Amino acid sequence: MHASADPDPRLAGTSVLVMGASGYVGTHLVPHLAAQGARVRAAGRRLGALQARDWDGVEVIAADALDPASLDAALHGVQLAYYLVHSMAAGADFPQRDRQAAQNFAAAAARAGVQRIVYLGGLQPPGEASAHMASRGETGDVLRQGPVPVTELRAGVIIGPGSAAFEVIRDLVLHLPAMVAPRWVSSRSQPIALDDVLTYLLRLPLLPQTAGASYDIGGPEVLTYKDMMLQFGELVGRRPLIVPVPVLKPRLFSHWLHLVTAVPTNVARALIEGLEHDVLAEDAAIRELVPLKLLSYRQAAQAALDRERRATQAAKTRPTQGHGPRWTEGDMVFRQQRSDFAFYARQLQAQATAAAPAADLWEQVVQIGGDNGYYFLNVLWQVRGGLDQLLGGSGLRRGRPPAHALRVGDAVDFWRVVALEPGRRLTLLAEMKMPGAATLHFEVTPQGEQSSQVGVTATFHPAGAPGLAYWHALTPVHAVLFPGLAQALARRAAQAAAAKAAPSAT
Repeated sequence: MHASADPDPRLAGTSVLVMGASGYVGTHLVPHLAAQGARVRAAGRRLGALQARDWDGVEVIAADALDPASLDAALHGVQLAYYLVHSMAAGADFPQRDRQAAQNFAAAAARAGVQRIVYLGGLQPPGEASAHMASRGETGDVLRQGPVPVTELRAGVIIGPGSAAFEVIRDLVLHLPAMVAPRWVSSRSQPIALDDVLTYLLRLPLLPQTAGASYDIGGPEVLTYKDMMLQFGELVGRRPLIVPVPVLKPRLFSHWLHLVTAVPTNVARALIEGLEHDVLAEDAAIRELVPLKLLSYRQAAQAALDRERRATQAAKTRPTQGHGPRWTEGDMVFRQQRSDFAFYARQLQAQATAAAPAADLWEQVVQIGGDNGYYFLNVLWQVRGGLDQLLGGSGLRRGRPPAHALRVGDAVDFWRVVALEPGRRLTLLAEMKMPGAATLHFEVTPQGEQSSQVGVTATFHPAGAPGLAYWHALTPVHAVLFPGLAQALARRAAQAAAAKAAPSAT
């Protein structure tokens, strides 16, 4: 892999900000920059998501490109800034949000004295671009309106675990033996390996002549989306039947994507709508400037699968003692080491505030399951346990160890403890029979001496259309069950705290 080889001393000691570090490219770029000896600050809207990455020697900070004050703190003392932000998952107004975010970032970078901005945008198709692609192009234009020199890289389809394009291919090939597809399956592109994108991102800002310049980047082959699906099928032992239908428009096709792929709907829709035309890279300039032996699509897809296999092996050799990993999108631990389970998870969150210290609330969390039950609508958990037994699972028969003995690796009914930070976080991985991988995550946060908050998060990595159907079918139940569980935990903690205080009051 190019990006991690031959550290360049010119990056050593450089103060670097990665804005959008919790995203797909940013998540992979940050450790490569740190390995080069740069002083890296990773910024994103969700601080918890950054902290969960557990990057060695990397400063993490909460920052939102729509909040100028947060940008000033993030950019303080920074020499080189990577801008990897887009808002297409936020809804129909994402072009306006992207425009304002870029304006804010350019102004904040100027105030901070940043020497260079590197922006990863998207290839622009001939003719009228989709709203997503047009917004990516406009973001580069807005950044260049500021005084800080900008180096823009424009990529098309990026191949690696977590890439929207790659994950759509994975979900379709692994879980649909036959598909009727619009004519975009015959549109041509130049898929580029994630490792090659990272190499360009690392090397270009070191070259003075790239200041103020824009470069198309692409892989060594021109392929259709159908070609990519068929080649991926060969790698994973599938032979999907793909029937192009010219009258089926990409926009119409995108409306049922949420039924077959776990890639966030707005992201997948933007991707599909952007594939209506050939999108090819005019990459002679970048190839001359940074000569690389680019990975083919097949090599890039194999590298993505190999990366997941290595993660699976690392998870299997992880000791059962200790805290365990925090939940992160796509982590193989939380996908049951199954690469056919979707990278992206469906998620439902609930919170409740308890009139009790955090210690009392935590005590209720770690007593869940076994003879104690699940505190709210326990009959539903019993029904689910009975169904699991009928399907060949353990159901609720395994019980649980005493709360004080709870450790990573313990069984709690049809769950397994995979992460535990005493007093703060508990993550249970489902071992019940289902078309996917599920986790139940509890987090306790102090709100004061006599107040605390519990967050309950259910995540589900579906196995194709059956898994998505399973999630959608249970969503109405989950929408009642998990908020009720959070409230029940808060109520029990308050009762326990009151009981403890009662003797001292008499």
